[in-house]
Amino acid sequence: MAKAKELFKEFKIQSVSEFFRRNAAMLGYTGKIRSLTTVVHEAVTNSLDACEEAGILPYVRVEIEELGREHYKIIVEDNGPGIPEKFITHVFGKMLAGTKAHRNIQSRGQQGIGISGAVMFAQITSGKATRVITSTGGDEIIEAWVKIDVEKNEGKIVKKIKHPNPTGWRGTRIELEVKNVKYVRSKQGVFWYLKLTAIANPHAHIELIEPDGKLIVFPRSSEEVPKPPVEMKPHPRGVMTDDVYRMAKRTRKNTVKRFLISEFSRISDRKIDELIKYIAAIRLINSEEDKRIKDELFERLAKGEVDLILRSYGRRAKKVIKEVQKLMEKPPEKLTWHEAEEIVEAFKYIKFLAPPTHGLRPIGEENIVKGLTGILKPEFVTAVTRPPKVYRGGIPFQVEIGLAYGGELESSFNLLRYANRVPLLFDAGACVTTTAARSIDWKRYKVEDLDRAPLTLLINVISVHVPYTSTGKQSIANEDEIYEEIRLAIMEAARRLQTYLSGKHRKLYQVKRKKTLQKYVPEIARALSILTGEPEEKIKEYFLTLIERKFETVEEALEQPAEVEADAEA
Repeated sequence: MAKAKELFKEFKIQSVSEFFRRNAAMLGYTGKIRSLTTVVHEAVTNSLDACEEAGILPYVRVEIEELGREHYKIIVEDNGPGIPEKFITHVFGKMLAGTKAHRNIQSRGQQGIGISGAVMFAQITSGKATRVITSTGGDEIIEAWVKIDVEKNEGKIVKKIKHPNPTGWRGTRIELEVKNVKYVRSKQGVFWYLKLTAIANPHAHIELIEPDGKLIVFPRSSEEVPKPPVEMKPHPRGVMTDDVYRMAKRTRKNTVKRFLISEFSRISDRKIDELIKYIAAIRLINSEEDKRIKDELFERLAKGEVDLILRSYGRRAKKVIKEVQKLMEKPPEKLTWHEAEEIVEAFKYIKFLAPPTHGLRPIGEENIVKGLTGILKPEFVTAVTRPPKVYRGGIPFQVEIGLAYGGELESSFNLLRYANRVPLLFDAGACVTTTAARSIDWKRYKVEDLDRAPLTLLINVISVHVPYTSTGKQSIANEDEIYEEIRLAIMEAARRLQTYLSGKHRKLYQVKRKKTLQKYVPEIARALSILTGEPEEKIKEYFLTLIERKFETVEEALEQPAEVEADAEA
């Protein structure tokens, strides 16, 4: 007993903020370049989300000011809706807090950690508070210096000034001082991150002022604000027992039946009747002592033979069905864990319609083409947006691809990875997008050496729950359904590239043939002039005209779309 007391003298409760202060690498703060990019990423992500939710065309300005060796001030300003005064400490100083983390909705940020994590990183590297200037367009502009109390996981304002707002300015400006970071123009730096952000968000105007004072502008190429995503109800096939149990405690519905119908998608009165049968069948099967019989009955249940199973139990089945019907009429707050477990197990055997996907907001093929064309200036560009699908049985997602070739592109392959329009710059090797892109047999599409081809491939995965491999949110997990959808989208875009390259190669071949024929015209004209007595220039002109007419016909034929054989991989 004395030993136990001695051991527990060091027992301490650690807050979320304290945990991430000690494990900042989990949020992406590893390495000097990546850490700086992560700070900018978190601020820009918040700006874009806020503008879009308010229906505002985003204007985002990023300024990197060098204060000393590996010491910078990062300024991010937007024209968003602004932040009400009472929420400033929650937005910038409290981990796992936000407007989206608790909702089943597509968004760039999913965890409620991002910007408060950036504030904490600035605080632990420079010791300085983050300066926040914001206004919702009213009479006042709030200027506040925010710090995080890591032990309490709370933000605190160390200084606050209120200014008049005669012009009605609206937006948010944050200034963070960070040390032990580095600004370089690499493919993992701030410049590249903002360039990729501009490609996937053609409706946003983005400016960057680099440490040397150079201004870089990524102008918007679309005047259309994307429709804000719609919150979606969870699908029965995508929930766990704990989800049902916790939701039941919070609902305002007066029966379990009404709770299930109102809080989940694809559950109706008819599905409740089916659910009652399956729960009853599961209870009866679990009462069997013989494991062999139990396994056989569950196999039959998986085949949909629920009515046959219930019929085989006769009166006993009717009694159990009545018990389950009573369960459906009890208050949700009295639902037990075991009962929630039975409901979730029954969900696995019932056939539901796929979850609704109206809440997903892809970039769109037209906007992908605009983004790639405006920033990269390729000679060929195409885009594919696949129909929405689900992974893990009930979580909706959608894949879209942009493919650019030639023009001003480098003579090397570039993979641009995105999740909900957010560029993923790190951990590419562990990402499903990389695996899927590399699994394609590119030679089938006339790309002989992928790594040396002037080809850029954009992959955007959107979902209410992107399956990231870590809290750093830089790599997407290898879910089978997502992997296959990416492959199918790439192959569709690659077939279009194959058609383009086939036509291009045929044109080059015909140009070469034409030049070869024209090369021999003078000798032929000279020889025929001697044989026929006709003027040499007349014969030469005749043959040149004949060649021109011949190749005009060939060029017209080449303008017709070439037929591409169906891909065996599909």
